This record gives sequence, C-alpha cells and structure tokens, in this order.
Amino acid sequence: MRARRLTGRHRRSTERQATYGEVIAVKEFRALWYAQGLSLLGDQLAQVALAVLVYDRTKSALATAAVYALTYLPSILGGPLLAGLADRFARRGVMLVCDLLRAGLVCVMALPFMPFPVLCALVFLVVLLSAPFSAARAAVLPEVLAGDRYVVGSALQNMTNQAVQMLGFAAGGAMIAAMGPYRALALNAATFLASALILVTGVRRRPAPGRPGARPSMWAMTRAGARLVFGDRKLRTLVLFAWLCGFYVLPEGIAVPYAVALYTGVMPIPVITGLLMAAMPAGTVVGAFLFSRFVSPPGRLRLMGWLAMLSCAPLVVTAMRPPLEVVLAAWFLSGVGGAYQLAANAAFVQRVPDGQRGQAFGLVHSGLMAVQGIAILIGGYAAERLGPEPVVALSGITGLTAAVVLTVIWADARGARMRAQATA
Repeated sequence: MRARRLTGRHRRSTERQATYGEVIAVKEFRALWYAQGLSLLGDQLAQVALAVLVYDRTKSALATAAVYALTYLPSILGGPLLAGLADRFARRGVMLVCDLLRAGLVCVMALPFMPFPVLCALVFLVVLLSAPFSAARAAVLPEVLAGDRYVVGSALQNMTNQAVQMLGFAAGGAMIAAMGPYRALALNAATFLASALILVTGVRRRPAPGRPGARPSMWAMTRAGARLVFGDRKLRTLVLFAWLCGFYVLPEGIAVPYAVALYTGVMPIPVITGLLMAAMPAGTVVGAFLFSRFVSPPGRLRLMGWLAMLSCAPLVVTAMRPPLEVVLAAWFLSGVGGAYQLAANAAFVQRVPDGQRGQAFGLVHSGLMAVQGIAILIGGYAAERLGPEPVVALSGITGLTAAVVLTVIWADARGARMRAQATA
C-alpha cells in the first residue's frame, strides 16, 4: 500500500508541461488557431457596431443589452440539439458548412436597407450556427493535441481570442466611425469565408466518431449528453465553474450606458465603451499566459477556485462609483481571474469520452452562452432603474458567493479522490 502511494505521487510530480513552441509546431492546431482568431475579429467589430447602432437609435440601456443578448440567447433554443451534429458527421465538414452559412447570412445583414427587426433575426441565426461550429472545433482539438499540449493549446487559443476581442473592442469604435456599421458587417462575412478556406487547407478530414451506421436521433444524443454531463458530480461542478462567467461578463453588456455614466467630455463615448469592453479580455490574456506558463498541471486544479473568486471580487469596487481608471483596473483583474477556465476545461476533457465529446461540449457551450445572455439582459433591465455601477457591483457580489460555494465543493471532491488513491 505504501509503495503504491509513492508511485502515484511520483507520477503526478513528474507530469510534463508542454511548451508553446511544440504546440505551435502542429500544423492542424495552427489552422484551427488562425481560423478562430480571424472570424472572432470580425465578430467583435460587428458586436460593437450593433451596440453603438442600437444605443444611438433608442438611447436605452435595456434595448442595447437586449440586442447584445441576441449573441447569446439562441443557444437556449437550438444549441443543445445542433451541437450533436459534431458527433454525427465529420467534424471538419460541420465547421465548413457553418462558416459558409454564416458568411451568407452576414452578407445579407450588411445590406444598408435591411429593416432592423430582420437584422436582429439574422443575428439570431448566425449565432445559432456557432453552436455546432464551436462543438466541432472543441471536439477536434483534443484529437490534434494530446496531454498537456491540449492545455497549452487551449491557453494559446484563449489568449489569442481575448487579444482579438481586446483589439476589436478597443479599435471597434474608431473603425466603425470611419467605415460605418454596415461595412463592418461585410468585413465579418469575409472573415467567415477566410476561416473556411484555412480549415480546408490546414485540417485533415476525419471520419465521423462512433460506429458506422450508428445514427441515434438528435434528441436521443442530447439526452445521453445531458446524462453524462450532469450525472457525474465532478463534471457537474466543472460545468458550473464554466457557467460562473455569466456574472463577470455582465458588465460588457452594459458597457455603453456605463460609458455614458463615466463620460466627462475628455474622450468620446464610443472610445470609453471600447476601453471598457477591452479591459477584461486584456486581463484574461495576462492571466492565461501566467497560468499556463508558470503553474504545473496539478497546481492549476488547486488554484482554480481561487482564480474563480478573483474573476468576480474586483467588480464589487464599482459600488463606490470610481473614475474610469479604477473601473478599467478592476475589470482587468476580473479578466485575470477568468484564466481559471483553462483548468476547468482541461479537467472536463479528461472525463468525457471521444464519442460524446461534441455533444458534451455543445451542451456546456450552449449553457455558457445562455447564462451570459440572460445575465446581460437582466443587467440591462436593472441598469435602467439602478444605474450601471450598482448593477456591476451586485453581479460581482453574487458571483463571488457562487465561486466560494463551488470552490468548497471542488475541494471536497478532490480530497475524496486523493483519499481513495491513498487507500488503493
């Protein structure tokens, strides 16, 4: 018994950390990385364009938050079912079809005479297609990168995504002022086409997972995925950790009215909006780099709960109505804490079988988007009555409380596992 305990400790202590260089050297990862970053850049410009356009027309925080929430809410209706496509068909093919369909829809959105209600409906459809695309990409990544390479690759993708968001949000106001919102939407369509081209040339085709001819219904696959994800205590806790982001993403949804509250005449409101929306992604870039580069794989799981608490705690300072510099610093720290998602994602992948990976990721992603959309919608409604500052502070307090509870549950689950290994 004593010899086994020593062997287990030795295995954990010698677990090798991958490097960024060896991950970037993988051709298929580079293709997934480039394609995701390119399409995301177009999406950020489109989001800023829609937010500024709606607020200019309505002067309403609720209306602005409602349109922003359209980028999240479609997952509630179709995401869980459509995500199963990544386990029924070849995953590269699913990504290509989704890219081409989204490019066509966004081209229609870019027509200047398009009525606003139709524009909102097209936004809904575009975001709906992101569910099978994201599920397929998430399911392919562990096939491309194994072991700690997956964690480092996820960190690199996350840092790139956050950097792209930071660039898109920070420069979005200035670019939209120069090129107009409809040209920004046309640019978004072009990025989807470029993403499809990169995937065709850089990612090899793999057969659909599972046995040939095994084609359960989409509803049956959704039920099986839900049983897998929510029937396992550890998976359920990891999912709740992921969904915690609804609390610290809420401020982005009311960034425009918050910018109006912070306006002093020195900087234009679109520029303040871009800075606010870029603060959290900037923090996440820094946090993801430090977390993946300097923390060992076992250490990431130990720090996951503490970073989750950090993702929400700094938002509480907004209750004192601080100036822009303090708000940006608080939101930046919140983004640093959001790096805990790397550990939660890696632990989730290790516990999900390949044949159900697309559906499992799709369910989590759909819930993730839905939670964020609902939080932003509630935040917009509350901001019209209370103002943006207390709403952000209340979100931080609630999220911090939830993070503490989840951290206690996770520590108990890990302690039970270690005790079981010690007595094996």
